[in-house]
Amino acid sequence: MRRRLDLAAALVHRPPVLFLDEPTTGLDPSGRSELWALIGELVADGTTVLLTTQYLEEADRLADNIVVVDGGRIIAEGTASQLKASLGSTVVEIRVADPADAQRAAARLARIAPTDVLDSRRTLAVKVPNKGPAVQEVIRLLDADAIAAESLAIREPTLDDVFLQLTGHRAGTGPDEPAPQVAGVGGVTQGSAS
Repeated sequence: MRRRLDLAAALVHRPPVLFLDEPTTGLDPSGRSELWALIGELVADGTTVLLTTQYLEEADRLADNIVVVDGGRIIAEGTASQLKASLGSTVVEIRVADPADAQRAAARLARIAPTDVLDSRRTLAVKVPNKGPAVQEVIRLLDADAIAAESLAIREPTLDDVFLQLTGHRAGTGPDEPAPQVAGVGGVTQGSAS
């Protein structure tokens, strides 16, 4: 409620530029959706919004332009689509029962595409150049090594994937890293992740 009151007070004068620092922190999903809709309306009405957030999916939804910052340095800039397309890949996530299988699979799959072992040490993220033949090759290689997948998901890259690829660590998990930040500027929304 406090955030809603702060936002209402900021909007009374219809400012041409509005700075919002992590406005959805602590909001429930319904409140977050309402605020996202309001921000969209403000931008559509010509207000320039500079938004910082720790949620990269929020930047994906709201930002027209994103600037990725790591350790205080700008390391990439573009639209969410451009940044995700820069990975040039579809992500195949494979979960295996045994962490040893994950290590074996990662070594094998790294020969055909960049492969990361994720936090659980049982999940692999393989960045394949195309969905069809490359996904079939992933499955064939796992089968050849007798590695059974508990689950397999094919998805398009996220801004988290972009951040991981650019920095070598998940947003907010590097040494002494603050939570990721995304900033947006009105019709041209900008973001930073640090």
